[in-house]
Amino acid sequence: MSALLLYLHVLGAMVLMGTGAGIAFFMVMAQRSRDPALIAHTAGIVVIADTLFTATAALAQPVTGILLALDRGWPLSEPWILLSVALYLVVGAFWLPVVWMQIRLRDLARQAAREGTPLPPAYHRLYRLWFAFGFPAFAAMLAIIWLMLTTPALG
Repeated sequence: MSALLLYLHVLGAMVLMGTGAGIAFFMVMAQRSRDPALIAHTAGIVVIADTLFTATAALAQPVTGILLALDRGWPLSEPWILLSVALYLVVGAFWLPVVWMQIRLRDLARQAAREGTPLPPAYHRLYRLWFAFGFPAFAAMLAIIWLMLTTPALG
């Protein structure tokens, strides 16, 4: 059972990092085009990918993590586990608003494409915020993965 839990937990981490990196890459590339129709299309796919892959993995990670820790005999009060959970909450605090931002970016781009107008200033402000929110979320995810791999003796 331990090997299966480890596999599922690592797979979930890969999906979170891979989908997050892919979404960020495609949104940035679409943004560089300044084409509202392309941005709207890309953002629409990003919203679907976030819903299907990121949300599913985000829900599975705590479940597989807790079960894996219990299976391995690690107390959930282990400092590296507590730090991982705190960092996971940081990721969530940045990811949940990003989901809303992506939906809003998509809608603003769709409207501009429909009306044949440039992207509005509200779009650009929101995009900069979306971009900035990615850095702490990715940093926290990288730290969690390091904690998972090294299980350091903290405190």
